[in-house]
Amino acid sequence: MNWNAISFDWNQARSFLAVAEEGSLSAAAAALKLTQPTITRQLAALEEELKVTLLERTGRTVSLTMAGLDLLDHVRAMAEGANMMSLAASGQSQDIEGKVRVTASEMTAVYLLPDILDQLSETAPDLQLEIVADNSVRDLLLREADIAIRHMRPEQPNLIAKLACDQTMRFYAVDEYITRYGTPQQTGDMSGHQFVSFGDFERIVGYLNLVGLELAQRNFRYASNSQLVEWEIARKGHAIAIMNENIAAKFPEFKPVLTEIEPFSIPVWLVAHRELQTSRRIRLVFDILADALSGR
Repeated sequence: MNWNAISFDWNQARSFLAVAEEGSLSAAAAALKLTQPTITRQLAALEEELKVTLLERTGRTVSLTMAGLDLLDHVRAMAEGANMMSLAASGQSQDIEGKVRVTASEMTAVYLLPDILDQLSETAPDLQLEIVADNSVRDLLLREADIAIRHMRPEQPNLIAKLACDQTMRFYAVDEYITRYGTPQQTGDMSGHQFVSFGDFERIVGYLNLVGLELAQRNFRYASNSQLVEWEIARKGHAIAIMNENIAAKFPEFKPVLTEIEPFSIPVWLVAHRELQTSRRIRLVFDILADALSGR
């Protein structure tokens, strides 16, 4: 650790984060229970210490510069660590109670989220967790959920997003499928092979064509709006499915196929409303999910 490189004041960084999250100096001052001139002085001192401009001020509004955007995730990580340190030091996590609603896709909700329940129960035994298995994007701004696990970073400014991990995706099939249709080869004749599609057919075919699979409508006899149904169709030997390797590992009957194609990855974002900064129960679940999904 280079201690000499850490020269700025945490209060200054906290003010910067509050302005970035709240959208204005006045809103940040209200959130931190400080005066607006104090916020302004702390921002100026931070910019002077770091020798960069973090915010552009236009009238009553502020926007992040490129330097500010680059530093924002690092300051958020500092805030998360400080919050968890406070909880651990005071033993407050044992006093956290109430309900937290988490929404995720069906496969994540069924095969990944239950893995965190032991840790959550041990850390906050009075906390209630509601898991909403939903493949649509639920609206956090309307409070349909407290935390969402998504594969796209949200664009709404009132939401806080953290990249938890990148999931590795591969092609999988069972022995029954291979016996029935043969082993698929990237450069072979794919006309006799079947894939099960989830979501928009044209988008999936477009992507698979890009990775060297010449597929058409005839290769997608089966489709579903449910990931569980899609996976079961593949498990019964009717089609090849694309799946997160961590979930596929829970099913020994599935084998990777088309392994000559490089695995691809999709991002996993944890998303919450700005209440994350003030709600101990939402923060606790958010941090446990972040650690679990990242494999820490």
